[in-house]
Amino acid sequence: MNERQSAKTATDNAIEFDQVTFRHAGGAVILEDFSLAIEPGETLALVGRSGMGKTTILKLINCLLLPQSGTVRVEGRATTDWDAIKLRRRVGYVLQEIGLFPHMTIARNVAVVPHLEGWPENRIRERVEELLSLVGLDPAKFRDRFPRELSGGQRQRVGVARALAVDPPILLMDEPFGALDPLTRAEMHREFHRIQSQVRKTIVCVTHDMAEAFALGTRLGVLAEGKLAALATPAEIKRSDNPEVKIFLDALPRMANVS
Repeated sequence: MNERQSAKTATDNAIEFDQVTFRHAGGAVILEDFSLAIEPGETLALVGRSGMGKTTILKLINCLLLPQSGTVRVEGRATTDWDAIKLRRRVGYVLQEIGLFPHMTIARNVAVVPHLEGWPENRIRERVEELLSLVGLDPAKFRDRFPRELSGGQRQRVGVARALAVDPPILLMDEPFGALDPLTRAEMHREFHRIQSQVRKTIVCVTHDMAEAFALGTRLGVLAEGKLAALATPAEIKRSDNPEVKIFLDALPRMANVS
């Protein structure tokens, strides 16, 4: 850990990886002696090539996977000490494929977890209206539609609304905008900042696209060989001469908009 991280205790961090090693059964090591601390309210963008452990990190956070050694902590508690369902209700998850239920209306898709939590119907209706408005979808126009009636960008907005439904303090995003066309993707980046300015969640977003990492993250981490090759602000990453970082920087057509 760097100085900034080591000065903080586990209970100060929203998420902490403490010397975590993970390998699939009979497979190669994905993460090795991996340490990382994520502060409440920050947006951490993790960049890496395929197979470098990006999605594994997200699954370790919400207890879909368990490490072979080391500890993953969420809100100061090891994931192994959490009830897995309760932990996942504290952690929203936005997928690239979105995963909306095609037979449900938009309102019902957003309300899945509140229904599982036993919220009363009037509270659910209010929350659905609030969230659709938050993500820029007029509730009167969209709540009774079905996913097939929406564009890719609109479906992605619904996916964000669903992940925020029970107001989890942590949001995980797995290549959330990768399937969108460039113009829609740029629009979603702007919407991401607008929404985050209002909800102030701790966000971990993984991507293979350095431009997207710069667009989204308040800090960037570059993964290589099961470890963090770099972890810094966007401005510091831009100036890095680390060879693993430069691979991604050199792939960018320009960096003029990164300060």
